[in-house]
Amino acid sequence: MRTRLAALTLTLALAPAALAQMNHGDHGSMSEGVHVQGVVNSLGDGTANVTHEPIPEIGWPAMTMDLPLLDGAEIAGVGEGDEVTIMLEQGADGMYGIRALSPAP
Repeated sequence: MRTRLAALTLTLALAPAALAQMNHGDHGSMSEGVHVQGVVNSLGDGTANVTHEPIPEIGWPAMTMDLPLLDGAEIAGVGEGDEVTIMLEQGADGMYGIRALSPAP
């Protein structure tokens, strides 16, 4: 009985840490990026204003927003008014930025 109680206590004590690691791991898998369809409204110095569809993977509704262009972001051949596929990547600070904009299929 004591062994079972000890095992249960240990399991309950470690569960929050295991869940936190799982959630962290989910965000870590975003290194491939999150893809969404959208429209480029404007391109500025280091930012893009885009209107995008909902992004359920990260809990974002459809919206228009300014997003930073990450260092080395691939945006060649894309301009204002273009329908695009937006690839977002989460930085170490937890914020998302644009890794790439490519013409929509």
